[in-house]
Amino acid sequence: MGESRKLYSAPSSELDLDRPNIEDYLPSDSIPEPRGKLRLRDLLDISPALTEAAGAIVDDSFTRCFKSNSPEPWNWNIYLFPLWCCGVVVRYLFLFPARVLVLTIGWIIFLSLYIPVHFLLKGQDKLRTKLERSLVELICSFFVASWTGVIKYHGPRPSMRPKQVFVANHTSMIDFIILEQMTAFAVIMQKHPGWVGLLQSTILESLGCIWFNRTEAKDREIVARKLREHVHGPDNNPLLIFPEGTCVNNEYTVMFKKGAFELGCTVCPVAIKYNKIFVDAFWNSRKQSFTMHLLQLMTSWAVVCDVWYLEPQNLKPGETPIEFAERWLTLSPCRVRDMIAHRAGLKKVPWDGYLKYSRPSPRLTESKQKSFAESLLRRLKET
Repeated sequence: MGESRKLYSAPSSELDLDRPNIEDYLPSDSIPEPRGKLRLRDLLDISPALTEAAGAIVDDSFTRCFKSNSPEPWNWNIYLFPLWCCGVVVRYLFLFPARVLVLTIGWIIFLSLYIPVHFLLKGQDKLRTKLERSLVELICSFFVASWTGVIKYHGPRPSMRPKQVFVANHTSMIDFIILEQMTAFAVIMQKHPGWVGLLQSTILESLGCIWFNRTEAKDREIVARKLREHVHGPDNNPLLIFPEGTCVNNEYTVMFKKGAFELGCTVCPVAIKYNKIFVDAFWNSRKQSFTMHLLQLMTSWAVVCDVWYLEPQNLKPGETPIEFAERWLTLSPCRVRDMIAHRAGLKKVPWDGYLKYSRPSPRLTESKQKSFAESLLRRLKET
């Protein structure tokens, strides 16, 4: 039984590192089991697919990528509860109004300068672009100040050079704000409704940002063309892409989309890691609007974050864009997602983040069915 379990166990992969140990949930050997009857262990030995299914029932690794972990309560006795109440009063009655005032002042300064620059300097494109870039960095700094952001940047500051693209792991829309206060990036981003959409179509449009709608198939071709045009422009702002395509809870990293790695340019990885000691910066857009997310940050003690600008990477001879984005190579152990995951302390899982928005593709379903059928046939031949 031990040899067959080894023979038919699931192949080693990044998912194995985070899969629950099913053996812990099975009856121990000390408990006698009736002979001549099919046992749960025998079923799990048949196919890795059954093992994965049992693991999903026990603990689904895909759902864990998009789940906010509630902080453990510490106001559990008569001594700590009064201190917790004092903290709530300070955060909501003192810090929050002060932060709202800071953000309001920031918007007044920004709009009083941005509007004249945008409309009065139309004949001087280079000067206008430079000033708009500085003003966007300024308003992003006010946003970070409104959370009492404690941001540590590691590595050389990004520079404006053609044929380079920056890629980062994605936890919240504030990732863009944190990176933008240091360097005015042009970002590729999902179109949003409300006041965020208004900012996208007005202020951020001046940075050369590219918007898309994941429900529109034709947007992919348009976005791919705009990306190639942008990275080859010598005067364009550095391009920032979040290749996961969705927000992940900063404990895991899902598969990277290969579009950012097919542009024929240098890829500069950026690793972002939030310290959850004061607040969880993960934005679950299905349960919370971005406005409520900002209010949650502004009523916390602080947002603590580390940002690492890592060593630029290039596509190697014979290497596919998917390998460039995802895999460890024998001669080059530092591929892009591996670098980011290692630096930020994230767990890699082989899931497509877009599965959060849609059903699994027929190709994925067929591959799982084929794998299960082959394993079952091998098991039947052995018996």
